[in-house]
Amino acid sequence: MKRNLLAAGVALSILTLVGCGGDKETEVEISTPIQQASYGIGLNMGESLLQDGLDDIDPQALALGMQDALSKQPPRVGEEELRAAFTELQSRAEERATALVSETNEANEKYLAENAEKDEVTTTDSGLQYEVLESGAEDGPQPDPTDTVSVHYEGKLLDGTVFDSSISRGEPVDLPVSGVIPGWVEALQMMRVGDKWRVTIPSELAYGENSPSPVIPPNSILVFEMELLGIDQADAEADANETAPAE
Repeated sequence: MKRNLLAAGVALSILTLVGCGGDKETEVEISTPIQQASYGIGLNMGESLLQDGLDDIDPQALALGMQDALSKQPPRVGEEELRAAFTELQSRAEERATALVSETNEANEKYLAENAEKDEVTTTDSGLQYEVLESGAEDGPQPDPTDTVSVHYEGKLLDGTVFDSSISRGEPVDLPVSGVIPGWVEALQMMRVGDKWRVTIPSELAYGENSPSPVIPPNSILVFEMELLGIDQADAEADANETAPAE
């Protein structure tokens, strides 16, 4: 872990402590724009430290380091000792992250196995799970990978947290079938216009470890209620013209 990573996070503690000995948040004012901006920077940095698994940082030592740096005092800990400390801190953070991934994967496997046992749930070869809530016409059109579709949807985590919803926005979205996460690509091509499904997407068919949002933890199973409203007619007409016999 680089030294400046830890230094960046100390702003949070310096705002809640007076020097290294204060213990009352009321002693620190955050009424001016500069103070409020400083607080916001510290808050963001503190949250970043927590996301990195550094939840056992000593806040008083943290604040003391910031105070010494800002007042241009010589470091109280030698460079060699700091390197060793940062190496140990990085190792601990990696161990925690590995343990969390293992716990999450075990919980995901258990949930998917239990969900697959439900009579109304179908599991595909990829591991995608879906439940038909409403059906469109049996001979209705189905999207191709090159199509653009209109969809209403709501996405949730397993704990019920809604992380995205066109329904709450009151407006469906138009999106390319091949331009979304793999679970959506697969589900959309199986659906017909008018279908409404509940789709459970395993982490590997969603975002995996690389979550695009802090609202979605890494390795999350995503559950979508999605309704296929239509297929872009311009694309459909273009495909028809390409396949029509010459006059």
